[in-house]
Amino acid sequence: MPQFARDLDVYQGYNFKKDKQSPVGYILSITIGGEALVADQETLKDPEQPDKALASKAVAVLNNYLWETGVTDALYFSGQISTANKQKISEMLLGSFSNIEVVVKYVIYEYDPLAKKYFKSNFVDADLNGLLEKNGDALNIAVAENESREVQSPKNFTFQIGVKPKTLEQSINVAAASSKNIVKKWGVTETA
Repeated sequence: MPQFARDLDVYQGYNFKKDKQSPVGYILSITIGGEALVADQETLKDPEQPDKALASKAVAVLNNYLWETGVTDALYFSGQISTANKQKISEMLLGSFSNIEVVVKYVIYEYDPLAKKYFKSNFVDADLNGLLEKNGDALNIAVAENESREVQSPKNFTFQIGVKPKTLEQSINVAAASSKNIVKKWGVTETA
């Protein structure tokens, strides 16, 4: 089965340049265990309209994304978050996770060299409802203690999370080019 894996350009995500065509991605909102992270990544540009800011602030500027494209496969995100969100995740990790529900909304943009424009290559129209993935007994969530050096301002920290689908059929939009859109299912609804 094909996978959708992208290395994303953090520098381009923070400092968008019209003459550069590398892929970028953002977590627009995320709630982990009932705790919403703050969408505090400001002044990010909309690659489809580079003269305008993103319609909303983002929680994270992504550096990596992976989905094996199966309906029960986890989504893996790695990206840069603010100091406040780093502290919130560190607090969660030091506590106990009694609620492992995750609600996330994200978007990935790529450049179509034939159409000569950016397009959304992987995104959701509505929040996805999932659960924190487990690696053995450990939950798949981590945040770096030291700040990232790739982009020095604003101060940011590397964050990663794996999200498995809930027993609920949801949709993820994927595209191979600006006019080649496909809607794939994520999650399976339980039957009684």
